[in-house]
Amino acid sequence: MDENKMVAGKVKKPGKRGRKPAKIDLKAKLERSRQSARECRARKKLRYQYLEELVSSKERAICALREELEMYKQWCSAMDQGKIPSEIKALLTADEQKTPAGGVTKTSKNSKTNGISNGSS
Repeated sequence: MDENKMVAGKVKKPGKRGRKPAKIDLKAKLERSRQSARECRARKKLRYQYLEELVSSKERAICALREELEMYKQWCSAMDQGKIPSEIKALLTADEQKTPAGGVTKTSKNSKTNGISNGSS
């Protein structure tokens, strides 16, 4: 009786601690495992689709930005040769039509910054 311990009036036998493994139906266990694998593959497939769509959208954005950069390079080279591209002329005329009565807002901003810089010198 030395090997056995008395706890709350009961005799405990030495052995493994914790829960004893329940008798699990092997067929049910295999089916759960298969279902889990199916769900994992479905999640993986969705993730790959999402990532592929993300990559393609980023590639389209990069192409659009490269085209825009090339257009600006052409405008700069034309302006270096003394030519003003028609697109820039159109942008300038559109800006002139948007500014109120002789560009008062631009002048007032410039005068404010000039006044500050002149006052601090």
